[in-house]
Amino acid sequence: MGLSDQPFEVMCPECGGMLKIDPVSRSVLSHTAAPRKRTFEDLGAAARALKEQDARRDSLFAQSMQAEKNKDDLMEKRFAEAVKKAKESPLSGKPLREFDLD
Repeated sequence: MGLSDQPFEVMCPECGGMLKIDPVSRSVLSHTAAPRKRTFEDLGAAARALKEQDARRDSLFAQSMQAEKNKDDLMEKRFAEAVKKAKESPLSGKPLREFDLD
């Protein structure tokens, strides 16, 4: 079972292109790139995708604006809750240090 001197072609697992390989030297002689797939079928589909993307971006911006408006109220509520919790459980004396536990 001998090796043929003729180059052979295999498909590249990464890009899907065709590689021509020399069996004697085991090197790639040529590479033919795979045809690129079209992102959109026509210009109308591309325009619709851009409009959808714009609408999504505007929606996210409106949500972030609403969150910023409510941020002050939320922080005030959290602070009031922390103050209430601190008043309910006051500290008892000095804080313990690690070498106090020995």
